[in-house]
Amino acid sequence: MALLPRDAARHPGALSPGYRSSLLRAPSQPLVALPSAEDEAGPVFAPPGELDHDLLRNGAQGGGSPIGERLLVHGVVRDRGGRPLPGVLVEIWQANAGGRYRHARDGYRAPLDPHFAGAGRTLTDRDGRYHFFTVRPGAYPWRNGHEDGWRPSHIHFSLTGPQWAQRLVTQMYFEGDPLNASCPILGTVPGEAGRRALIALLDPGAFVAQDHRAYRFDLVLR
Repeated sequence: MALLPRDAARHPGALSPGYRSSLLRAPSQPLVALPSAEDEAGPVFAPPGELDHDLLRNGAQGGGSPIGERLLVHGVVRDRGGRPLPGVLVEIWQANAGGRYRHARDGYRAPLDPHFAGAGRTLTDRDGRYHFFTVRPGAYPWRNGHEDGWRPSHIHFSLTGPQWAQRLVTQMYFEGDPLNASCPILGTVPGEAGRRALIALLDPGAFVAQDHRAYRFDLVLR
């Protein structure tokens, strides 16, 4: 399968001055494109553990439960031709309901949740579908260069597809979050359609009464 070129109109530039960290991270030399991806078959992953997709339980201690709004996050992974992609490794990580990551360098004063590890993984099924159970992450303060602000609620996604070049690291935002409009990272994506593609839509049809709400987030790998 030949690798389609990256669509620069839908992706942020490596150097995006509004997102100050990119000033240090962006490459200073032109990128080197792979001539072909036809022979670069990707890895085959072992089945994830029983609770790897369930962040409500995979970090819980002694029968406890994490604090926060319980959510189902689900969707379909397709290629640019609209075909579902089975066997894609989908990994997520996120802050807890208070906006704190379980990471040694997170110094935000919000407390850690002893029942929430904040990470999970799954494989897409034969129809390209995936799902996670989790809690809605909280907003948290951050410093973008010398400017203080708040990041909107978001979940980090990492996808590894059937070929090594089918690799995507992105973020999922939530429909209706008032902080989306002022997020410098989301703002690096050119065009309103591109930014909307990163915002998960509320999915009332997948709600479960007295248990959880649901958001749908579909993804595309080139």
